[in-house]
Amino acid sequence: MEFRILGPVEVAAEDGPLQLGGPHRRATLALLLLSANRVVSVERFADELYAGAPPVTAVTQVQRQVSELRKSLGADRIETRAPGYAIAVSPGELDLDTFERLASEGAAALAAGAAERAAELLRRALAVWRGPPLADLADGRFAVAAIHRLDEIRLAALEHRIDADLALGRHAQLVGELQGLVAEHPLREGLHAKLMLALYRSGRQAEALAAYRTARSQLVDGFGIEPTATLRDLERAILTQDPAVAALPREELRSVLVVPSDERSLSALLRLAEPFARRRWHEVIVARLVADPGELAAAAARLDGVRASLDVPARTAAFTTDDAAADLLRLVGTYDVDLVLVDAPVLADSPADVGVLSGTPDLARGDGVYVPFAGADHDWAALELGAWLAASADLPLRLVGTAAGAGRRDASRLLADASLAVQQVVGVAGSPVLVEPTDVGIAVAVATASLVVAGVQRAARVARVEAPVLLVRRGVRPGALAPRESRTRFSWSLAGQ
Repeated sequence: MEFRILGPVEVAAEDGPLQLGGPHRRATLALLLLSANRVVSVERFADELYAGAPPVTAVTQVQRQVSELRKSLGADRIETRAPGYAIAVSPGELDLDTFERLASEGAAALAAGAAERAAELLRRALAVWRGPPLADLADGRFAVAAIHRLDEIRLAALEHRIDADLALGRHAQLVGELQGLVAEHPLREGLHAKLMLALYRSGRQAEALAAYRTARSQLVDGFGIEPTATLRDLERAILTQDPAVAALPREELRSVLVVPSDERSLSALLRLAEPFARRRWHEVIVARLVADPGELAAAAARLDGVRASLDVPARTAAFTTDDAAADLLRLVGTYDVDLVLVDAPVLADSPADVGVLSGTPDLARGDGVYVPFAGADHDWAALELGAWLAASADLPLRLVGTAAGAGRRDASRLLADASLAVQQVVGVAGSPVLVEPTDVGIAVAVATASLVVAGVQRAARVARVEAPVLLVRRGVRPGALAPRESRTRFSWSLAGQ
Protein backbone atom coordinates (compact mmCIF):
# COMPACT_ATOMS: atom_id res chain seq x y z
CA MET A 1 0.00 0.00 0.00
CA GLU A 2 0.92 3.64 -0.44
CA PHE A 3 -0.06 6.00 2.37
CA ARG A 4 -0.20 9.67 1.45
CA ILE A 5 -0.52 12.68 3.73
CA LEU A 6 1.47 15.25 1.69
CA GLY A 7 -1.76 16.44 0.12
CA PRO A 8 -5.23 15.06 0.85
CA VAL A 9 -5.11 11.88 2.96
CA GLU A 10 -5.11 8.91 0.58
CA VAL A 11 -4.33 5.21 0.61
CA ALA A 12 -3.60 3.48 -2.70
CA ALA A 13 -3.68 -0.29 -3.08
CA GLU A 14 -3.05 -2.45 -6.14
CA ASP A 15 -6.64 -1.97 -7.29
CA GLY A 16 -6.63 1.79 -6.81
CA PRO A 17 -7.49 4.29 -4.03
CA LEU A 18 -9.32 2.95 -0.99
CA GLN A 19 -12.53 4.46 0.35
CA LEU A 20 -11.61 5.84 3.78
CA GLY A 21 -14.93 7.15 5.03
CA GLY A 22 -15.75 10.44 6.76
CA PRO A 23 -13.61 13.10 8.43
CA HIS A 24 -13.25 11.34 11.82
CA ARG A 25 -12.03 8.14 10.22
CA ARG A 26 -9.61 10.00 7.96
CA ALA A 27 -8.37 12.01 10.94
CA THR A 28 -7.85 8.79 12.89
CA LEU A 29 -5.75 7.43 10.04
CA ALA A 30 -3.80 10.68 9.77
CA LEU A 31 -2.96 10.59 13.49
CA LEU A 32 -1.70 7.04 13.12
CA LEU A 33 0.39 7.90 10.05
CA LEU A 34 1.92 10.97 11.67
CA SER A 35 3.24 8.56 14.33
CA ALA A 36 3.80 5.61 12.00
CA ASN A 37 5.04 2.47 13.78
CA ARG A 38 4.60 4.23 17.13
CA VAL A 39 1.73 3.96 19.61
CA VAL A 40 -0.92 6.67 19.69
CA SER A 41 -2.84 6.55 22.96
CA VAL A 42 -6.62 6.37 23.04
CA GLU A 43 -6.56 9.45 25.25
CA ARG A 44 -4.73 11.41 22.59
CA PHE A 45 -7.15 10.24 19.90
CA ALA A 46 -10.08 11.42 21.99
CA ASP A 47 -8.46 14.76 22.75
CA GLU A 48 -7.36 15.50 19.17
CA LEU A 49 -10.46 14.26 17.38
CA TYR A 50 -12.83 16.23 19.60
CA ALA A 51 -10.82 19.44 20.01
CA GLY A 52 -10.09 18.94 23.70
CA ALA A 53 -13.72 18.30 24.67
CA PRO A 54 -14.28 14.56 24.14
CA PRO A 55 -17.76 13.17 24.77
CA VAL A 56 -18.26 10.34 27.27
CA THR A 57 -18.47 7.93 24.33
CA ALA A 58 -15.11 9.05 22.88
CA VAL A 59 -13.28 5.79 23.64
CA THR A 60 -16.02 3.74 22.02
CA GLN A 61 -16.03 6.00 18.98
CA VAL A 62 -12.24 5.74 18.59
CA GLN A 63 -12.52 1.96 18.77
CA ARG A 64 -15.19 2.02 16.09
CA GLN A 65 -13.08 4.21 13.77
CA VAL A 66 -10.10 1.87 14.16
CA SER A 67 -12.31 -1.14 13.53
CA GLU A 68 -13.61 0.39 10.28
CA LEU A 69 -10.08 1.27 9.16
CA ARG A 70 -9.01 -2.33 9.73
CA LYS A 71 -11.75 -3.44 7.35
CA SER A 72 -10.28 -1.18 4.65
CA LEU A 73 -6.57 -1.67 5.33
CA GLY A 74 -6.48 -5.23 6.58
CA ALA A 75 -6.83 -6.61 10.09
CA ASP A 76 -3.07 -6.80 10.69
CA ARG A 77 -2.24 -3.28 9.55
CA ILE A 78 -3.32 -1.53 12.79
CA GLU A 79 -2.03 -3.18 15.95
CA THR A 80 -3.53 -2.83 19.43
CA ARG A 81 -0.75 -1.82 21.79
CA ALA A 82 -1.28 -0.34 25.23
CA PRO A 83 -2.28 2.37 25.75
CA GLY A 84 -3.66 2.66 22.21
CA TYR A 85 -2.95 1.71 18.60
CA ALA A 86 -0.06 1.73 16.11
CA ILE A 87 -0.10 1.44 12.33
CA ALA A 88 2.56 -0.75 10.72
CA VAL A 89 4.18 1.04 7.77
CA SER A 90 7.09 -0.43 5.84
CA PRO A 91 9.89 1.68 4.30
CA GLY A 92 8.68 3.34 1.13
CA GLU A 93 4.97 3.04 1.92
CA LEU A 94 4.48 6.50 3.45
CA ASP A 95 5.07 9.56 1.26
CA LEU A 96 6.39 11.54 4.25
CA ASP A 97 9.11 8.92 4.83
CA THR A 98 10.08 9.05 1.15
CA PHE A 99 10.24 12.83 1.22
CA GLU A 100 12.32 12.95 4.41
CA ARG A 101 14.77 10.33 3.10
CA LEU A 102 15.33 12.13 -0.20
CA ALA A 103 15.50 15.54 1.48
CA SER A 104 18.06 14.26 3.98
CA GLU A 105 20.19 12.72 1.24
CA GLY A 106 19.94 15.94 -0.75
CA ALA A 107 21.00 18.08 2.22
CA ALA A 108 23.96 15.76 2.84
CA ALA A 109 25.01 15.97 -0.81
CA LEU A 110 24.80 19.76 -0.68
CA ALA A 111 26.95 19.86 2.46
CA ALA A 112 29.48 17.63 0.72
CA GLY A 113 29.70 19.99 -2.26
CA ALA A 114 27.86 17.71 -4.72
CA ALA A 115 25.46 20.42 -5.85
CA GLU A 116 24.10 18.70 -8.94
CA ARG A 117 23.35 15.49 -7.06
CA ALA A 118 21.78 17.57 -4.27
CA ALA A 119 19.55 19.47 -6.69
CA GLU A 120 18.35 16.21 -8.26
CA LEU A 121 17.55 14.55 -4.92
CA LEU A 122 15.79 17.60 -3.55
CA ARG A 123 13.68 17.98 -6.67
CA ARG A 124 12.63 14.36 -6.33
CA ALA A 125 11.78 14.96 -2.68
CA LEU A 126 9.64 18.00 -3.44
CA ALA A 127 7.89 16.17 -6.28
CA VAL A 128 6.41 13.77 -3.69
CA TRP A 129 4.11 16.57 -2.50
CA ARG A 130 0.66 16.65 -4.12
CA GLY A 131 -0.50 19.88 -2.48
CA PRO A 132 -0.91 21.31 1.05
CA PRO A 133 -0.40 18.54 3.62
CA LEU A 134 -3.50 16.98 5.19
CA ALA A 135 -5.46 19.22 2.86
CA ASP A 136 -8.81 17.60 3.57
CA LEU A 137 -8.32 17.85 7.36
CA ALA A 138 -6.96 21.38 7.64
CA ASP A 139 -9.81 22.49 9.88
CA GLY A 140 -9.06 19.90 12.57
CA ARG A 141 -7.29 21.08 15.70
CA PHE A 142 -4.83 18.20 15.63
CA ALA A 143 -3.86 19.06 12.07
CA VAL A 144 -2.78 22.64 12.71
CA ALA A 145 0.53 21.83 14.40
CA ALA A 146 1.22 18.93 12.04
CA ILE A 147 0.57 21.06 8.96
CA HIS A 148 2.84 23.79 10.30
CA ARG A 149 5.66 21.29 10.90
CA LEU A 150 5.21 19.68 7.49
CA ASP A 151 5.18 23.07 5.76
CA GLU A 152 8.40 23.97 7.56
CA ILE A 153 10.28 20.85 6.49
CA ARG A 154 9.08 21.32 2.92
CA LEU A 155 10.27 24.93 2.91
CA ALA A 156 13.62 23.85 4.35
CA ALA A 157 14.04 21.32 1.53
CA LEU A 158 13.04 23.97 -1.00
CA GLU A 159 15.66 26.37 0.37
CA HIS A 160 18.29 23.64 0.14
CA ARG A 161 17.30 22.99 -3.48
CA ILE A 162 17.62 26.70 -4.25
CA ASP A 163 21.06 26.72 -2.59
CA ALA A 164 22.08 23.84 -4.86
CA ASP A 165 20.83 25.69 -7.94
CA LEU A 166 22.70 28.83 -6.87
CA ALA A 167 25.86 26.76 -6.49
CA LEU A 168 25.32 25.49 -10.04
CA GLY A 169 25.07 29.02 -11.43
CA ARG A 170 21.35 28.96 -12.21
CA HIS A 171 20.89 32.50 -10.96
CA ALA A 172 18.69 33.97 -13.66
CA GLN A 173 16.34 30.97 -13.66
CA LEU A 174 15.75 31.35 -9.90
CA VAL A 175 14.74 35.01 -9.79
CA GLY A 176 11.06 34.54 -10.62
CA GLU A 177 10.65 31.64 -8.22
CA LEU A 178 12.33 33.54 -5.40
CA GLN A 179 10.24 36.64 -5.98
CA GLY A 180 7.13 34.51 -5.51
CA LEU A 181 8.54 32.89 -2.37
CA VAL A 182 9.48 36.16 -0.64
CA ALA A 183 5.98 37.46 -1.38
CA GLU A 184 4.55 34.33 0.27
CA HIS A 185 7.02 34.35 3.19
CA PRO A 186 7.94 38.04 3.67
CA LEU A 187 9.57 37.56 7.09
CA ARG A 188 11.93 34.74 6.07
CA GLU A 189 15.32 36.41 5.76
CA GLY A 190 16.99 33.43 4.11
CA LEU A 191 14.71 33.73 1.09
CA HIS A 192 15.38 37.46 0.81
CA ALA A 193 19.13 36.75 0.89
CA LYS A 194 18.82 34.16 -1.87
CA LEU A 195 16.82 36.57 -4.03
CA MET A 196 19.45 39.28 -3.54
CA LEU A 197 22.20 36.83 -4.56
CA ALA A 198 20.29 35.58 -7.60
CA LEU A 199 19.65 39.13 -8.80
CA TYR A 200 23.21 40.32 -8.18
CA ARG A 201 24.78 37.29 -9.83
CA SER A 202 22.49 37.84 -12.82
CA GLY A 203 23.98 41.31 -13.30
CA ARG A 204 21.05 43.11 -11.64
CA GLN A 205 22.79 44.96 -8.80
CA ALA A 206 20.26 47.79 -8.48
CA GLU A 207 17.39 45.29 -8.19
CA ALA A 208 19.34 43.28 -5.62
CA LEU A 209 19.70 46.39 -3.45
CA ALA A 210 16.02 47.20 -3.95
CA ALA A 211 15.19 43.66 -2.76
CA TYR A 212 17.12 44.41 0.45
CA ARG A 213 15.16 47.60 1.02
CA THR A 214 11.92 45.68 0.57
CA ALA A 215 13.05 43.02 3.04
CA ARG A 216 14.05 45.64 5.61
CA SER A 217 10.73 47.43 5.25
CA GLN A 218 8.77 44.22 5.78
CA LEU A 219 10.80 43.27 8.86
CA VAL A 220 10.54 46.73 10.42
CA ASP A 221 6.82 47.03 9.68
CA GLY A 222 6.09 43.44 10.74
CA PHE A 223 8.18 43.15 13.91
CA GLY A 224 9.76 46.54 14.46
CA ILE A 225 13.25 45.05 14.11
CA GLU A 226 16.14 45.61 11.74
CA PRO A 227 17.43 42.80 9.52
CA THR A 228 20.06 40.52 11.01
CA ALA A 229 23.73 41.23 10.56
CA THR A 230 23.91 38.52 7.89
CA LEU A 231 21.45 40.30 5.62
CA ARG A 232 23.02 43.71 6.30
CA ASP A 233 26.47 42.33 5.49
CA LEU A 234 25.14 40.92 2.23
CA GLU A 235 23.75 44.34 1.26
CA ARG A 236 27.12 45.93 2.03
CA ALA A 237 28.96 43.31 -0.02
CA ILE A 238 26.66 43.94 -3.01
CA LEU A 239 27.13 47.71 -2.66
CA THR A 240 30.91 47.34 -2.74
CA GLN A 241 30.82 44.54 -5.34
CA ASP A 242 32.73 42.29 -2.98
CA PRO A 243 34.28 39.40 -4.97
CA ALA A 244 33.12 37.02 -2.23
CA VAL A 245 29.53 37.33 -3.45
CA ALA A 246 30.27 37.84 -7.13
CA ALA A 247 28.68 35.54 -9.64
CA LEU A 248 30.06 32.04 -9.76
CA PRO A 249 31.18 30.82 -13.19
CA ARG A 250 27.90 30.65 -15.08
CA GLU A 251 26.71 27.17 -15.91
CA GLU A 252 26.46 26.75 -19.64
CA LEU A 253 22.92 26.88 -20.92
CA ARG A 254 22.46 23.26 -21.84
CA SER A 255 20.19 23.17 -24.87
CA VAL A 256 18.77 20.36 -26.96
CA LEU A 257 17.83 21.46 -30.48
CA VAL A 258 15.03 19.40 -32.05
CA VAL A 259 14.69 19.71 -35.82
CA PRO A 260 11.86 17.56 -37.22
CA SER A 261 11.08 17.11 -40.89
CA ASP A 262 7.38 16.42 -40.29
CA GLU A 263 4.74 15.96 -37.57
CA ARG A 264 5.46 12.27 -37.05
CA SER A 265 9.15 12.85 -36.47
CA LEU A 266 8.42 15.84 -34.21
CA SER A 267 6.57 13.60 -31.76
CA ALA A 268 9.25 10.92 -31.93
CA LEU A 269 12.12 13.36 -31.34
CA LEU A 270 10.35 15.05 -28.44
CA ARG A 271 9.97 11.67 -26.74
CA LEU A 272 13.75 11.62 -26.46
CA ALA A 273 14.37 15.32 -25.88
CA GLU A 274 11.91 15.85 -23.04
CA PRO A 275 13.07 13.20 -20.56
CA PHE A 276 16.70 13.96 -21.32
CA ALA A 277 16.10 17.68 -20.78
CA ARG A 278 14.28 16.99 -17.53
CA ARG A 279 17.15 14.88 -16.19
CA ARG A 280 19.99 17.20 -17.24
CA TRP A 281 18.13 20.51 -16.88
CA HIS A 282 18.46 21.43 -20.50
CA GLU A 283 16.27 23.80 -22.41
CA VAL A 284 14.56 22.34 -25.48
CA ILE A 285 14.61 24.43 -28.65
CA VAL A 286 12.29 23.18 -31.38
CA ALA A 287 12.91 24.58 -34.86
CA ARG A 288 10.86 23.98 -38.00
CA LEU A 289 12.57 24.93 -41.25
CA VAL A 290 10.12 25.22 -44.14
CA ALA A 291 10.80 25.83 -47.80
CA ASP A 292 7.36 27.20 -48.68
CA PRO A 293 6.50 30.58 -47.07
CA GLY A 294 2.84 29.58 -47.27
CA GLU A 295 3.46 26.88 -44.65
CA LEU A 296 5.14 29.19 -42.15
CA ALA A 297 2.07 30.38 -40.20
CA ALA A 298 0.75 26.85 -39.68
CA ALA A 299 4.19 25.59 -38.59
CA ALA A 300 4.56 28.42 -36.08
CA ALA A 301 1.09 27.84 -34.66
CA ARG A 302 1.80 24.14 -34.22
CA LEU A 303 5.00 24.93 -32.34
CA ASP A 304 3.13 27.24 -29.98
CA GLY A 305 1.04 24.24 -28.94
CA VAL A 306 4.15 22.09 -28.56
CA ARG A 307 5.79 24.62 -26.24
CA ALA A 308 2.70 24.79 -24.04
CA SER A 309 2.53 21.00 -23.76
CA LEU A 310 6.11 20.42 -22.61
CA ASP A 311 6.94 20.33 -18.90
CA VAL A 312 10.55 21.44 -19.39
CA PRO A 313 11.85 24.91 -20.38
CA ALA A 314 11.30 25.28 -24.12
CA ARG A 315 11.51 27.78 -26.95
CA THR A 316 10.26 27.33 -30.49
CA ALA A 317 10.90 28.96 -33.85
CA ALA A 318 9.74 28.45 -37.43
CA PHE A 319 11.30 30.14 -40.45
CA THR A 320 11.82 29.66 -44.14
CA THR A 321 15.16 28.56 -45.50
CA ASP A 322 16.88 27.67 -48.73
CA ASP A 323 19.97 26.31 -46.96
CA ALA A 324 18.85 24.17 -44.04
CA ALA A 325 22.33 22.99 -43.04
CA ALA A 326 23.71 26.53 -42.81
CA ASP A 327 20.73 27.79 -40.83
CA LEU A 328 20.95 24.88 -38.40
CA LEU A 329 24.64 25.52 -37.84
CA ARG A 330 23.76 29.15 -37.13
CA LEU A 331 21.24 28.04 -34.49
CA VAL A 332 23.77 25.69 -32.90
CA GLY A 333 26.36 28.43 -32.61
CA THR A 334 24.04 31.26 -31.57
CA TYR A 335 22.26 29.38 -28.79
CA ASP A 336 25.18 27.27 -27.56
CA VAL A 337 23.39 24.03 -28.38
CA ASP A 338 25.14 20.88 -27.15
CA LEU A 339 22.88 18.25 -28.74
CA VAL A 340 20.91 18.25 -31.98
CA LEU A 341 18.17 15.65 -32.52
CA VAL A 342 17.09 15.19 -36.12
CA ASP A 343 15.53 12.52 -38.33
CA ALA A 344 17.83 12.95 -41.34
CA PRO A 345 21.64 13.07 -41.62
CA VAL A 346 22.75 16.71 -41.41
CA LEU A 347 25.42 18.84 -39.69
CA ALA A 348 28.45 16.66 -40.32
CA ASP A 349 30.67 19.48 -39.01
CA SER A 350 28.40 20.54 -36.16
CA PRO A 351 30.03 21.95 -33.02
CA ALA A 352 27.40 20.02 -31.05
CA ASP A 353 26.71 16.30 -30.90
CA VAL A 354 24.09 15.19 -33.41
CA GLY A 355 21.64 12.33 -32.94
CA VAL A 356 19.83 11.00 -36.01
CA LEU A 357 16.69 9.06 -35.08
CA SER A 358 15.31 6.16 -37.07
CA GLY A 359 12.03 4.63 -35.93
CA THR A 360 9.59 5.69 -33.23
CA PRO A 361 10.93 5.13 -29.71
CA ASP A 362 8.73 4.21 -26.77
CA LEU A 363 10.87 4.24 -23.66
CA ALA A 364 8.05 2.62 -21.68
CA ARG A 365 8.59 -0.59 -23.67
CA GLY A 366 11.56 -2.85 -24.21
CA ASP A 367 14.21 -3.87 -21.75
CA GLY A 368 16.63 -0.96 -21.81
CA VAL A 369 18.93 1.31 -23.78
CA TYR A 370 21.54 -0.64 -25.75
CA VAL A 371 24.85 0.94 -26.82
CA PRO A 372 27.09 -1.01 -29.25
CA PHE A 373 30.54 -0.01 -28.01
CA ALA A 374 34.14 -0.45 -29.15
CA GLY A 375 35.80 2.66 -27.72
CA ALA A 376 35.86 4.99 -30.74
CA ASP A 377 35.09 8.71 -30.41
CA HIS A 378 31.55 8.46 -31.72
CA ASP A 379 31.01 5.44 -29.43
CA TRP A 380 31.85 7.54 -26.38
CA ALA A 381 29.46 10.26 -27.52
CA ALA A 382 26.76 7.61 -27.99
CA LEU A 383 27.50 6.21 -24.53
CA GLU A 384 27.09 9.63 -22.92
CA LEU A 385 23.74 10.18 -24.56
CA GLY A 386 22.56 6.61 -24.01
CA ALA A 387 23.49 6.75 -20.33
CA TRP A 388 21.56 9.95 -19.69
CA LEU A 389 18.55 8.65 -21.58
CA ALA A 390 18.63 5.40 -19.58
CA ALA A 391 18.88 7.35 -16.32
CA SER A 392 16.09 9.76 -17.28
CA ALA A 393 13.69 6.95 -18.20
CA ASP A 394 14.80 4.68 -15.32
CA LEU A 395 15.85 1.99 -17.80
CA PRO A 396 18.80 -0.43 -17.72
CA LEU A 397 21.86 0.57 -19.75
CA ARG A 398 23.33 -2.34 -21.72
CA LEU A 399 26.75 -2.14 -23.38
CA VAL A 400 27.12 -4.40 -26.41
CA GLY A 401 30.63 -5.60 -27.21
CA THR A 402 31.52 -7.53 -30.36
CA ALA A 403 34.20 -10.16 -29.86
CA ALA A 404 34.81 -13.80 -30.64
CA GLY A 405 37.09 -16.38 -29.06
CA ALA A 406 39.99 -14.98 -27.05
CA GLY A 407 38.94 -11.45 -27.98
CA ARG A 408 36.05 -11.69 -25.55
CA ARG A 409 38.36 -10.96 -22.62
CA ASP A 410 39.58 -7.68 -24.13
CA ALA A 411 36.02 -6.73 -25.11
CA SER A 412 34.75 -7.34 -21.59
CA ARG A 413 37.54 -5.20 -20.14
CA LEU A 414 36.64 -2.35 -22.47
CA LEU A 415 32.98 -2.61 -21.49
CA ALA A 416 33.99 -2.62 -17.82
CA ASP A 417 36.03 0.57 -18.32
CA ALA A 418 33.09 2.19 -20.05
CA SER A 419 30.72 1.17 -17.27
CA LEU A 420 33.04 2.57 -14.59
CA ALA A 421 33.31 5.88 -16.43
CA VAL A 422 29.59 6.24 -16.91
CA GLN A 423 28.88 5.30 -13.27
CA GLN A 424 31.19 8.07 -12.10
CA VAL A 425 29.51 10.88 -14.01
CA VAL A 426 25.96 9.70 -14.69
CA GLY A 427 25.31 7.34 -11.80
CA VAL A 428 24.07 4.42 -13.91
CA ALA A 429 25.93 1.16 -14.47
CA GLY A 430 26.21 -0.49 -17.87
CA SER A 431 25.55 -4.23 -18.08
CA PRO A 432 27.89 -6.03 -20.53
CA VAL A 433 26.47 -8.00 -23.46
CA LEU A 434 29.02 -9.90 -25.59
CA VAL A 435 27.95 -10.91 -29.09
CA GLU A 436 29.48 -12.34 -32.26
CA PRO A 437 30.96 -9.60 -34.46
CA THR A 438 28.32 -9.86 -37.19
CA ASP A 439 25.33 -7.78 -38.22
CA VAL A 440 23.04 -10.67 -37.32
CA GLY A 441 24.68 -11.12 -33.92
CA ILE A 442 24.09 -7.47 -33.03
CA ALA A 443 20.54 -7.49 -34.40
CA VAL A 444 19.62 -10.50 -32.27
CA ALA A 445 21.26 -9.05 -29.16
CA VAL A 446 19.34 -5.76 -29.32
CA ALA A 447 16.02 -7.15 -30.58
CA THR A 448 14.23 -6.30 -27.32
CA ALA A 449 15.77 -2.85 -26.86
CA SER A 450 13.72 0.19 -25.95
CA LEU A 451 16.24 2.17 -27.99
CA VAL A 452 19.62 1.48 -29.59
CA VAL A 453 22.11 4.37 -29.35
CA ALA A 454 25.16 3.85 -31.58
CA GLY A 455 28.09 5.83 -32.90
CA VAL A 456 27.51 6.93 -36.48
CA GLN A 457 30.34 4.73 -37.75
CA ARG A 458 28.27 1.69 -36.74
CA ALA A 459 25.38 2.59 -39.07
CA ALA A 460 25.97 -0.44 -41.29
CA ARG A 461 26.19 -2.79 -38.30
CA VAL A 462 22.80 -1.72 -36.94
CA ALA A 463 21.06 -1.52 -40.32
CA ARG A 464 19.18 -4.78 -39.63
CA VAL A 465 18.06 -3.76 -36.15
CA GLU A 466 14.27 -3.60 -35.79
CA ALA A 467 14.29 -1.51 -32.60
CA PRO A 468 14.41 2.32 -32.88
CA VAL A 469 17.98 3.51 -33.46
CA LEU A 470 19.67 6.81 -32.59
CA LEU A 471 22.94 7.28 -34.50
CA VAL A 472 25.23 9.76 -32.73
CA ARG A 473 27.96 11.88 -34.31
CA ARG A 474 30.34 13.51 -31.87
CA GLY A 475 30.52 17.28 -32.16
CA VAL A 476 33.64 19.24 -33.06
CA ARG A 477 33.88 21.04 -29.71
CA PRO A 478 33.37 19.77 -26.17
CA GLY A 479 29.71 20.04 -25.24
CA ALA A 480 27.80 20.33 -21.99
CA LEU A 481 26.83 16.67 -22.14
CA ALA A 482 30.07 16.07 -20.29
CA PRO A 483 29.34 16.62 -16.58
CA ARG A 484 30.40 19.88 -14.96
CA GLU A 485 32.61 18.06 -12.49
CA SER A 486 34.79 16.44 -15.13
CA ARG A 487 34.91 19.17 -17.80
CA THR A 488 36.01 16.42 -20.21
CA ARG A 489 34.49 13.89 -22.48
CA PHE A 490 34.84 10.23 -21.67
CA SER A 491 36.97 9.80 -24.77
CA TRP A 492 39.52 12.20 -23.37
CA SER A 493 39.58 10.71 -19.89
CA LEU A 494 40.12 7.23 -21.33
CA ALA A 495 42.18 8.32 -24.30
CA GLY A 496 44.23 5.16 -24.20
CA GLN A 497 41.29 2.95 -25.15
